[in-house]
Amino acid sequence: MERILTEDRFQDLVNRDQYTVVKFDTTWCPDCKNMDRFIDEIITENKDKDFYAIDAEQFQTIVEANEVRGIPSLLVYKNGVKLGHLHSKFAKTPAQVQDYLESIS
Repeated sequence: MERILTEDRFQDLVNRDQYTVVKFDTTWCPDCKNMDRFIDEIITENKDKDFYAIDAEQFQTIVEANEVRGIPSLLVYKNGVKLGHLHSKFAKTPAQVQDYLESIS
């Protein structure tokens, strides 16, 4: 999963005519590391979506603008519109994440 390194790259990705899933995380977050154990399988099962990760601590402006209150959070965008937001407390298992992503399509 590509890591977003600039605000411009974030804007370019979320404004595409494509489902773009952004995982907001940090390097120290235990729940983020847990998600990393199963996210590759989720990516494989969701070929209609592109997945990216962004460090929530490095991009506070983006975090605040998107109302990210916990990590990891998965946000889905298309054409500059935020279509969904899976908060960390509902992103603990592969089934929770998959159900969320299926509800977006």
